[in-house]
Amino acid sequence: MEKNNKVMNDLIIASNNRDLSVLDYGPGFECGEGSYRVITKCQAGFTISSVVEAKSPIAAFRRYKAKAILSIAFIKKSSSLGEHDFTVFARSGKKIWAYTDFLREVTVGDINQDLSKTALYNQNQYQAVKAKFWACKAYVMNEEKN
Repeated sequence: MEKNNKVMNDLIIASNNRDLSVLDYGPGFECGEGSYRVITKCQAGFTISSVVEAKSPIAAFRRYKAKAILSIAFIKKSSSLGEHDFTVFARSGKKIWAYTDFLREVTVGDINQDLSKTALYNQNQYQAVKAKFWACKAYVMNEEKN
């Protein structure tokens, strides 16, 4: 692995990309099965907010056209504080904010399909994690098939 690669547990960020911000809410935060608030932009230009039940952030992401998604937030329910939204994916133009669990699950195909003009698309990143097919993970190391 090259010296300028950053490793966060099993997450690999190959280059210093100022347009990609990695979000981490600490070791006690779990973002899995539950409710997600998805904000999308329709063809008329209006924003639409919807709440979906999904097993993971990437499952919520794959339910919509990637170009239309503005943000996805995990809705954490607390008995004493009520509901709080934690951003797991957000996009503004080419800039991306993504939670670590989202980056662990996103594939080359997810990025190349509709997000190729964003900070997620990076050929150096794909090489660093040995991604050769669209089904390969884009931010965790892929196994070499012999």
